[in-house]
Amino acid sequence: MKHTFLATLFAAAIALPAYSADYTIMAPAAPGGGWDQTARSLQTVMQKEGISGNVQVQNVPGAGGTIGLAQFASQNNGNPNALIVGGYVMVGAILTNQSPVTLKDVTPIARLTGEYEAIVVPASSDIKTMGDLVAKLKADPGSVSWGGGSAGGTDHIAVGLIAKASGVDPTKINYVAFSGGGEALAAILGGQVTAGISGYGEFESQVKAGQLRRVAGSSDTRIVVVDASALEGSCVDVSVQNWRMVAAAPGLTPEQTAAVTADFDKLSKSAGWQEILKTKGWADTYLAGDAFKAQLEKDVSATEGILKEIGLVK
Repeated sequence: MKHTFLATLFAAAIALPAYSADYTIMAPAAPGGGWDQTARSLQTVMQKEGISGNVQVQNVPGAGGTIGLAQFASQNNGNPNALIVGGYVMVGAILTNQSPVTLKDVTPIARLTGEYEAIVVPASSDIKTMGDLVAKLKADPGSVSWGGGSAGGTDHIAVGLIAKASGVDPTKINYVAFSGGGEALAAILGGQVTAGISGYGEFESQVKAGQLRRVAGSSDTRIVVVDASALEGSCVDVSVQNWRMVAAAPGLTPEQTAAVTADFDKLSKSAGWQEILKTKGWADTYLAGDAFKAQLEKDVSATEGILKEIGLVK
């Protein structure tokens, strides 16, 4: 009887849905921004699609994600259940903050999404076009304040490149860095900065509501202007695309890394994730494994070159 009871328990146990892991995902930024949105979207889809039975999100903001990255790397060595989201912003922040902890100290898993930049102004602003904004920038670079993400991140790089393409010394730009998308949005809506720059998804609802005016958007990886004639003669030709990634803890075995990667391969193909991409307006730039690691190395090298060019890194 005892053996029969144990056998029944065992059979019931193996009949239950098998989840590969329970995950804790760190979003190394304040709530409301792109990394937080990415982490919570992963949480939703991984649970909905049965990839994980339980996913928690933890916010650790500061210094372009480098505070969270350092904490993640030091506290999770060998933990296959710990994940962190990051991306192009973090690459720049590591360089500009001279962070002792880099993406070499974690286990890159996959590039998840790409998002195009948008430049907005308050609806009440006298700036109607990108041409107006560039004219102000040329007349007095310091008088134009730009609100965006962390120093050295995608937004900062884009503003520096816009300045350079407009014939303005990139080191003269007045860039105001915010640690979270919610803080930046409040400053833009409140007129505390001249213009805001970020992924369009962070501004979309305010643009549709008529609170913000989009003066430049992007297509593919090139910033273009809503009214193309506004940039005639302004020589603005800038190529920037933000991307986001997920990494696992350092010290994983090859088998653990493969298991985490398999979960994200499944996620990337799921109907739930494809719906998230559509809803958020994120481009599907999924790339995993060795191919992603190789691309990441190229991106780090290229970003260092850009940051030196526009004076953000010595």
